[in-house]
Amino acid sequence: MVYICGQIVRVMIKALRTVGRYFMLMGRTFSRPERMWMFFRQYLKEMEQLGVNSIGIVLLISFFIGAVITIQIKLNIESPWMPRWTVGYVTREIMLLEFSSSIMCLILAGKVGSNIASELGTMRVTQQIDALEIMGVNSANYLILPKIAAMVTVIPVLVTFSIFAGIIGAFCICWFGGVMNAVDLEYGLQYMFVEWYIWAGIIKSLFYAFIIASVAAFFGYTVEGGSIAVGKASTDAVVCSSVLILFADLVLTQLLMG
Repeated sequence: MVYICGQIVRVMIKALRTVGRYFMLMGRTFSRPERMWMFFRQYLKEMEQLGVNSIGIVLLISFFIGAVITIQIKLNIESPWMPRWTVGYVTREIMLLEFSSSIMCLILAGKVGSNIASELGTMRVTQQIDALEIMGVNSANYLILPKIAAMVTVIPVLVTFSIFAGIIGAFCICWFGGVMNAVDLEYGLQYMFVEWYIWAGIIKSLFYAFIIASVAAFFGYTVEGGSIAVGKASTDAVVCSSVLILFADLVLTQLLMG
């Protein structure tokens, strides 16, 4: 019993130390850039690397998920008591409220988060970050702030693309798969549309973007060891950011939709 309590205390102390190091790193990150033109150049580069290069996977996954949701809803709630437009209504609600914001950001946490953690981790173990510090550069601000700013900027665009791709996938499965009448799907998509749902998804995605970029940057920036440690940091970044996204989803959904 004493051993178990000791282990719990040790884990809690380690977690508190990690949280403290995270906030200290964010304090260094959110300082005024020394050269704004350099920050802007890095910002544009990160927007392309983290945002533009993710558009393809967002469109592909959203297209097929929209089609699959339409098929599943049609097969599982088909009833003479149910209006035929219910499929479109439920598909729209799922895409707007959860998939295009929360689930898509979980997917991006695996792609973008691992990219950020491995990039910064490699720079740490190859002593590139130490070289920046020796030259008097605030390495946290120079390396991390453009990534966070870029993710927060492009994530609403990715969410919007995801919504449209999912709806197009739903229509395609109706047109070419013959699952249901596209007119009924269209009516369901328009039925009792609430504009706030789109804004709620975008607001949630902004928080998720910050979590993905900052947590991944923390694990990569604080790597200690060699190449094996970089791989572990990348995995830890994805796991931790995914858990935080799920927790944030619970809290934000209650605040925005409650």
